[in-house]
Amino acid sequence: MKTAIVTDSTAYIPKEIRDQYDIHIIPLMVVLGNEIYEEEMDLDAEKFYHEVQNKDIPTTSQPPIGKFIELFEQLSADYDEVISIHLSSGISGTFQGAVSAAQMVDDIKVYAFDSEISCMIQGFFTIEAAKLAQQGKTASEIMPILEELKQTSNAYFMVDDLSHLQRGGRLSSAQALIGSLLQVKPLLHFSDKVIVPFEKIRTKKRAMKRIVELFAEATKGENYQAAIIHANRQDEAEDWKQELAAAFPNVDFTVSYFGAVIGTHLGEGAMALGWVKKLD
Repeated sequence: MKTAIVTDSTAYIPKEIRDQYDIHIIPLMVVLGNEIYEEEMDLDAEKFYHEVQNKDIPTTSQPPIGKFIELFEQLSADYDEVISIHLSSGISGTFQGAVSAAQMVDDIKVYAFDSEISCMIQGFFTIEAAKLAQQGKTASEIMPILEELKQTSNAYFMVDDLSHLQRGGRLSSAQALIGSLLQVKPLLHFSDKVIVPFEKIRTKKRAMKRIVELFAEATKGENYQAAIIHANRQDEAEDWKQELAAAFPNVDFTVSYFGAVIGTHLGEGAMALGWVKKLD
């Protein structure tokens, strides 16, 4: 059996890694000004954060189901099966799109995986799946491993501007106003597939310290891989990586980013730390 690995653009896996592990991408869509873009294909993060400053509030949408069907049918020429890994079904219909498309293709078996998270943590699942596929593992062998890894994953993030959360329905207008006046930096995380507040913290410095405390409690000195994820704050993310790498020698840290789709909903300046346990 030859197994293809598919994910969506919100995994934000660098192209060189996608090429190395033969990972296929389904892009989500971003409407910015009068233009419709395919995320990570014709709209990268750098361009997005530059363009969004002079445009109306962007909107996002999941991939058309036809995109899934087209890709799965293309893959059927060279593969026997597909594992399709997507951002949490609680914040997007992308996973369900893969499930629906799987029922419409005849020549290849599709296994859809709900990461229940997003960004580079979703990317970690995808890369591990791709490594296992290259080793000759089948989908029936890889899917249970992904489920086990999911139980070890988590991410906490904070936003710099509460108005983005308010526009997206995550925060009431009154909460956004009060939070802005008090400089509250709400810690957010995924719970039951949706984004919910975890704690309210007064300053960014304290919020970052709290995230590190939660990370230490979760990893307990074991071998993990972790991503510092930023919305147009590369230097700040690199500095945080250096601090964390010195404090947690058993963890492999990488710096990633919130691209256009997730950045639309969190806003510039958002920061996160996410992790998943390494495979033995």
